Amino acid sequence: MDLKKYIRSIKDYPKKGILFRDITTLVKDKDAFKNSIDQMIDLTKGLEFNKIAAIESRGFLFASALSYSLNKPLILLRKKNKLPSEKYSIDFELEYGKATLEMHKDSLEMNEKVLIVDDLIATGGTAEAAAKLIELAKAKVAAFVFVINLFDLGGNDLLVKQSYKTINLLEFPGH
Repeated sequence: MDLKKYIRSIKDYPKKGILFRDITTLVKDKDAFKNSIDQMIDLTKGLEFNKIAAIESRGFLFASALSYSLNKPLILLRKKNKLPSEKYSIDFELEYGKATLEMHKDSLEMNEKVLIVDDLIATGGTAEAAAKLIELAKAKVAAFVFVINLFDLGGNDLLVKQSYKTINLLEFPGH
């Protein structure tokens, strides 16, 4: 199945000059969504990992389905002040501002291997922050899985240069 047909492109959103890649058109189609999860399962078969971490918010959609299918625990990486218990926090830069990503301190144990899932990789700021959260807990990043890699924005390359394994279902230009 060609999943690219299920990604809607929206010009100048959320601001002028950005070409937004919308996954809502993929997840609303039951066959396309199922196919994307099936592809993730196939592409991660050779990886060793204990838990799956989902990056807020669209990463939750894919990671929860993957977690259910693989019978792996799910960890939530949330925006600032969304988690009620003791947490790790990382501040980072986005394409259009600053943000904070957080994770409960009791989510991981030392040396656990974590698969990090999100819908899209652009400049890599959020993904890099996610990796730092995992490493603050003295756990290890097994790999990243993204539905979309905006290849010309450099985020995937940033992660690879830091020796992280990345898996992308689709590639699009970011502009």
